Amino acid sequence: MDRVSGGKGPGGSYYSESSSGARDRKLCPGRVNRGLSAQSTAVTATMGGKNKQRTKGNLRPSNSGRAAELLAKEQGTVPGFIGFGTSQSDLGYVPAIQGAEEIDSLVDSDFRMVLRKLSKKDVTTKLKAMQEFGTMCTERDTETVKGVLPYWPRIFCKISLDHDRRVREATQQAFEKLILKVKKQLAPYLKSLMGYWLMAQCDTYTPAAFAAKDAFEAAFPPSKQPEAIAFCKDEITSVLQDHLIKETPDTLSDPQTVPEEEREAKFYRVVTCSLLALKKLLCLLPDNELDSLEEKFKSLLSQNKFWKYGKHSVPQIRSAYFELVSALCQRIPQLMKEEASKVSPSVLLSIDDSDPIVCPALWEAVLYTLTTIEDCWLHVNAKKSVFPKLSTVIREGGRGLATVIYPYLLPFISKLPQSITHPKLYFFKNFLTSLVAGLSTERTKTSSSESSAVISAFFECLRFIMQQNLGEEEIEQMLINDQLIPFIDAVLKDPGLQHGQLFNHLAETLSSWEAKADTEKDEKTAHNLENVLIHFWERLSEICVAKINEPEADVESVLGVSNLLQVLQKPKSSLKSNKKKNGKVRFADEILESNKENEKCLSSEGENIEGWELTTEPSLTHSSSGLLSPLRKKPLEDLVCKLADISINYVNEQKSEQHLRFLSTLLDSFSSSQVFKMLLGDEKQSIVQAKPLEIAKLAQKNPAVQFLYQKLTGWLNEDQRKDFGFLVDILYSALRCCDNDMERKKVLDDLTKACSSSDKHALVTPWLKGDILGEKLVNLTDCLCNEDWESRVSSESYFSERWTLLSLVLSQHVKNDYLIGDVYVERIIVKLHETLFKTKKLSEAENSDSSVSFICDVAYNYFSSATGCLLMPSSEDLLLTLFQLCAQSKEKTHLPDFLICKLKNTWLSGVNLLVHQTDNSYKESTFLHLSALWLKNQVQASSLDINSLQVLLSAVDELLNTLLESEDSYLMGVYIGSVMPNDSEWEKMRQSLPMQWLHRPLLEGRLSLNYECFKTDFKEQDIKALPSHLCTSALLSKMVLIALRKETVLENNELEKIISELLYSLQWCEELDNPPIFLTGFCEMLQKMNITYDNLRVLGNTSGLLQLLFNRSREHGTLWSLIIAKLILSRSISSDEVKPHYKRKESFFPLTEGNLHTIQSLCPFLSKEEKKEFSAQCIPALLGWTKKDLCSTNGGFGHLAIFNSCLQTKSIDDGELLHGILKIIISWKKEHEDIFLFSCNLSEASPEVLGVNIEIIRFLSLFLKYCSSPLAESEWDFIMCSMLAWLETTSENQALYSVPLVQLFACVSCDLACDLSAFFDSTTLDTIGNLPVNLISEWKEFFSQGIHSLLLPILVTVTGENRDVSETSFQNAMLKPMCETLTYISKEQLLSHKLPARLVADQKTNLPEYLQTLLNTLAPLLLFRARPVQIAVYHMLYKLMPELPQYDQDNLKSYGDEEEEPALSPPAALMSLLSTQEDLLENVLGCIPVGQIVTIKPLSEDFCYVLGYLLTWKLILTFFKAASSQLRALYSMYLRKTKSLNKLLYHLFRLMPENPTYAETAIEVPSKDPKTFFTEELQLSIRETTTLPYHIPHLACSVYHMTLKDLPAMVRLWWNSSEKRVFNIVDRFTSKYVSGVLSFQEISSVQTSTQLFNGMTVKARATTREVMATYTIEDIVIELIIQLPSNYPLGSITVESGKRVGVAVQQWRNWMLQLSTYLTHQNGSIMEGLALWKNNVDKRFEGVEDCMICFSVIHGFNYSLPKKACRTCKKKFHSACLYKWFTSSNKSTCPLCRETFF
Repeated sequence: MDRVSGGKGPGGSYYSESSSGARDRKLCPGRVNRGLSAQSTAVTATMGGKNKQRTKGNLRPSNSGRAAELLAKEQGTVPGFIGFGTSQSDLGYVPAIQGAEEIDSLVDSDFRMVLRKLSKKDVTTKLKAMQEFGTMCTERDTETVKGVLPYWPRIFCKISLDHDRRVREATQQAFEKLILKVKKQLAPYLKSLMGYWLMAQCDTYTPAAFAAKDAFEAAFPPSKQPEAIAFCKDEITSVLQDHLIKETPDTLSDPQTVPEEEREAKFYRVVTCSLLALKKLLCLLPDNELDSLEEKFKSLLSQNKFWKYGKHSVPQIRSAYFELVSALCQRIPQLMKEEASKVSPSVLLSIDDSDPIVCPALWEAVLYTLTTIEDCWLHVNAKKSVFPKLSTVIREGGRGLATVIYPYLLPFISKLPQSITHPKLYFFKNFLTSLVAGLSTERTKTSSSESSAVISAFFECLRFIMQQNLGEEEIEQMLINDQLIPFIDAVLKDPGLQHGQLFNHLAETLSSWEAKADTEKDEKTAHNLENVLIHFWERLSEICVAKINEPEADVESVLGVSNLLQVLQKPKSSLKSNKKKNGKVRFADEILESNKENEKCLSSEGENIEGWELTTEPSLTHSSSGLLSPLRKKPLEDLVCKLADISINYVNEQKSEQHLRFLSTLLDSFSSSQVFKMLLGDEKQSIVQAKPLEIAKLAQKNPAVQFLYQKLTGWLNEDQRKDFGFLVDILYSALRCCDNDMERKKVLDDLTKACSSSDKHALVTPWLKGDILGEKLVNLTDCLCNEDWESRVSSESYFSERWTLLSLVLSQHVKNDYLIGDVYVERIIVKLHETLFKTKKLSEAENSDSSVSFICDVAYNYFSSATGCLLMPSSEDLLLTLFQLCAQSKEKTHLPDFLICKLKNTWLSGVNLLVHQTDNSYKESTFLHLSALWLKNQVQASSLDINSLQVLLSAVDELLNTLLESEDSYLMGVYIGSVMPNDSEWEKMRQSLPMQWLHRPLLEGRLSLNYECFKTDFKEQDIKALPSHLCTSALLSKMVLIALRKETVLENNELEKIISELLYSLQWCEELDNPPIFLTGFCEMLQKMNITYDNLRVLGNTSGLLQLLFNRSREHGTLWSLIIAKLILSRSISSDEVKPHYKRKESFFPLTEGNLHTIQSLCPFLSKEEKKEFSAQCIPALLGWTKKDLCSTNGGFGHLAIFNSCLQTKSIDDGELLHGILKIIISWKKEHEDIFLFSCNLSEASPEVLGVNIEIIRFLSLFLKYCSSPLAESEWDFIMCSMLAWLETTSENQALYSVPLVQLFACVSCDLACDLSAFFDSTTLDTIGNLPVNLISEWKEFFSQGIHSLLLPILVTVTGENRDVSETSFQNAMLKPMCETLTYISKEQLLSHKLPARLVADQKTNLPEYLQTLLNTLAPLLLFRARPVQIAVYHMLYKLMPELPQYDQDNLKSYGDEEEEPALSPPAALMSLLSTQEDLLENVLGCIPVGQIVTIKPLSEDFCYVLGYLLTWKLILTFFKAASSQLRALYSMYLRKTKSLNKLLYHLFRLMPENPTYAETAIEVPSKDPKTFFTEELQLSIRETTTLPYHIPHLACSVYHMTLKDLPAMVRLWWNSSEKRVFNIVDRFTSKYVSGVLSFQEISSVQTSTQLFNGMTVKARATTREVMATYTIEDIVIELIIQLPSNYPLGSITVESGKRVGVAVQQWRNWMLQLSTYLTHQNGSIMEGLALWKNNVDKRFEGVEDCMICFSVIHGFNYSLPKKACRTCKKKFHSACLYKWFTSSNKSTCPLCRETFF
């Protein structure tokens, strides 16, 4: 396009030369419209770049749209996107944006945009645009889509030929969607579409073609398709002819932009599609429409270019060309006859084309050409040009295309005129010889389908030639002698061809000739066929005899002959059974007259040509009936007899096994009397005469039976023969010749009689039981067992047969005796036993291949068949080993599952045999005794894990269930008694249990100890091994459960002992804190196996159990005492059952450890009177002890411990009694002060002293709780001074916390400090009156300060050492009381801490050092794994948070004037902690979708992470709330930048429950508002653990409530920017549960606010959620009504107008907008928003001008005033507003005067 240097545009201004950005820009894609004038060209050339400085007065940038508008005005037409055509009326464009409003209105703007994208060159753009177009067609309404139709044809025609196949497929898919939407509205545009549509249906890319066909079928049902094609036939033909004749690669694609390779590919594809589309047109057009197209086709066929496509280099084009030729021959034959001179050479001379794409279409075209054009051979030289090419192709086996080409050969030769094939003999001989030669090519040999096609074609052609030339002897001789017989001979020599269909085809051919000879009326023809068959059989007999009549006959040839004879004998196994289609070739004169009307040419795609067709009739009469024709039966039998005679001679004379095998296969198919006579010859019946009369007569009558006795039995007796299989086949062949089943039975009975007689067995017994056979069998066993381990030298069957022999030897009995000698049976079993022992040393894979499976089979048969007392010592050992292998886990035995199953069945059969012995010999059984001992050893000595124990219990279950079947009821009891340990063994196992179980009872005060007994502990190596006590109790309980089903009697109180030991095991597991996984798994396993106390109690008599437990409790104490308490608590035992055992209180005294623990365990269940009785026994004993007695169990320690246990259950309310005991303790201090561990080193203290101190401290704690009477000052001094002294001891002995009693001492010391702190914290004016005068001040100034100055450093030390220890572990036991005490610390005590300085480099902070140290020390502990530490740290930091913002306030002036959005971080220690927590939370919750609720397991690691994270946020929000408005703005900006709040909100909606209501509110009256986690305050208790499951959900709700209340603007911003699903979840949840609470609180805060505004009054209406503010100044009155939305604070707060006096409308609107902005964007309450707005209005009246960017005096976010002034216009702006102005506009000019802003 030429550029014009200048010119005047229609607008009147001059356009200068365009910039470089416009030089290459075109008006539209596609070719240049030749209709454009030079003036329009000039306009186009002057389009300037959009970023250039525009000329003054030119208000709009130049663009293509304006150019289009100018053109429209100038020419009166609308410019379009130009396609292939040049006609302006062809509507092949997308309308421009400006101008042509009428047409523009028809196309939706979205469609317009998509259609534009379709004209782009980029493939991806086009593909996405087309997919978008299809989607829009589906989604938009019909009227909108109809607007696109005028512009669719041009786009479709162009893009359906696109080079990219994905684009073409997408185009057709989109077209289908368009059709389904517009339906009949497409009709006016069909003619312009149909040509390209047909081409698309023939696309070389199959998915695109299928998509086009789907679209076509969507538009027209099958019945309407011919009509639609006929309607557009002229247009279709024109388009397709143009593509074939006129187009070239360069005209179809732009040579300048499209590479040559791509242009050619597109051209070849278009030509292929056009040829196929023409074929499709011909096939679809109705017959009456064809004449009108004849002229057009005549002009096409007159073009030489068309005929050249037959020789084109691209195979797809050649294939399409030949398909079109076939269609033309079929549909317009007259026209093709006229063009015979071009058609014939084009098709027939291409007969040697061997391209797999072209071949099918070519041969179809060849046949249609021969059929349609009778004189086709006039135009080609058959003998010089066509036949040599054909001969070459078939001689080379079709060049890999035999399956395609060869089925066409018969139709081809059937259409050859005689003039062409003369001389016939030479032609057919040459043709068939070439066919057979094709079979010997390498490709044909290796492919069964190829060779099958060649053979099939050979026989079809042979039959045809024979049929056409019957009676001509030369040709008949040639076909049989020179073709068929040599062919069969060659196949017999080549084993590769014998597997094909040749013999079946031969049988089929013979059957057809035989049928024809039998049914033919013309005697001459029948006679000729009979001669052919006779001649064939003579020649066949010659070659078969030649193959067999050799001393060393070739194996393959012999096999071939036998196969051939079998197929000829059974013609039912014919060709059709092996074909995919049940069809065969039939010739014209074989088809019945009734079928002649079906001989019609169908379509070009397929199908049968006149004179040849595939039929699906059943095979010929003789074949289908299964009866042989007489013409075959006689010669075949003669041949068989001849071959049998030859074979038997070789067998008799030379012992030829090869001939004997041949004879076997021959007799299998031809077992007739005639053949057997031939085999017998002239021999006499010498052997048969010695047989019984019946057999002799049968042999005389039946030569087959005679042959069996005279020949076959002799062959069977020959020792040297290895394989007898084929001889057995001969036996069956002989039996087949018997007349009936009775005769066969007689023969078989006679043959087997020798083996079955008992007298004959007696003759061989010495040999069977002798040394030779016995040793052989033992050696065989040894060989089998050992051979198997190393390597297998023989086949699988070799082993299987010999194992079966062993099995028979062991399992078969005669008169209850083994077949072989007992000593050898014993030795064989020992061998088998030894082999089983080796399995543990091998891997699972080796065991799978080993002989274990065979041994199982042998042993199973041995045990199953044995009767009476046949078990011997070795077999019991074998049985024990089998049992042991099944009772151990796979990890030890390395056996696969299938073998374990076999082993189980085997040993169960052995035990079954043992139990059912009649003479009770099992009592002497070593198996039962040894298995009991082995079980006892397994559970006591072996280290069993859960899996091993489970396997063992399952095996025992199977064993005992089998023993239950015994008639002896004592057997089970004896067996359990054998496994049962004695008392000393039980005691040893109990002592070996680790003592950690004592931790919890000691901490909870259920038991008291004054000695160190924590010697045994879990060892690292025993992490998975269950203690022996657990295994033994589980095993015996399981055994007892099974035994009790049959009411088995157990002696010596075994049942009670076993139950008590089971209870001991379970109680031990229950008392452990943090039990390992394998112990919890053990308890679960017992539950699953129903091994529970309840089940045992129900089944057995447990009357003596309670007495046994009490005896052990009083003897040993400890766990036995806790078991009684557990039974009473679980109501397994009633209190009435227990009372008799403690009726005599005095019997418990003097105190022993057992008595002490028993009383302590019973205390919670005793009545008040009973406790008083025990207390009465203790109080006198507390007086007058010596120092030694004070610490002993029967002294002060024991009696005080009992008193504490009674007091712990709130049963002693006698104040005097409590005071008395306190005085006794004070007297102890005076008399024996060294017993009290005040400020001392505990490493020197004895456990007895520690024990008594612990009980004294416990008493003081309980005294404070339950004593209501006032204390004297001296008593208070004693309690508080002692407490502090004990705490000092605790602080000084941190190194000894690992000692349990020291840990317990620390716990109770902290407990006492906590109780005192709680007592003084809860004092009221009423209670202070009962206290000594200075007590409160002393507490605050000295004691409380002393407690926290000691405990705070301990907290830091302890948490520094144990980072990963759970709060439930004993090592952290003191954390709970210590942390609870620390929650009472005051703010002043925190600020005056004495912790070592801890500062972090580069940490930005305005805090003083002591505060920063406190934060840096405590904040990281929010991540500590123990919940008490996290809660205590939270409580401490919570008290500090309100103090921190003031330090940032002092430095506020340094923020706000910077030219950027100012942000200030909350305390750095918290934010760095939060960053760590966010990473941890991302791992825990990151993969969970928002809205899906996650349940965090209490006290897990994740629980601590989430708890710490939420507590950190509570602190940050508390800090935020305490800050001023300006600071809040800076903090919130920081949170927005870090996106921390967004993460929090996403996490909250994974943690908050769907229904956050309290469980108990459901029971209450429904009319009341239910209590929710939002209405109720969260109490973070350290001691209370029952509510732990609700901690995280409640805390999450609490944090969300605080966030909405204190950061409403930021939550609103997050909510509005979230995706739709999250948006709806948040809205629904907040509206339902939070908005009502917050609105009520907000309105209430307005109503109760004490904040006074000068000149403004604020009122609130709770029912309507409205706040009304009235502002007055001088004569001006402003009334504003603030309405809270239903989803407050997410929704926008609306500000409505009330009264307005003396204010301009515009100013009024500004102020309303400002208030709305403040309330929406400030993170605070409504009152704070109103205060901000009032301040803004006040400043306005004071004369401060608005910022001219935000039109407000006070900035809506950081609350600053306009300070930055422009030097030119003097206007002031907010710094933040200017910063935003500069960054968004990319300029540094003043917003008002546009001068540079300095």
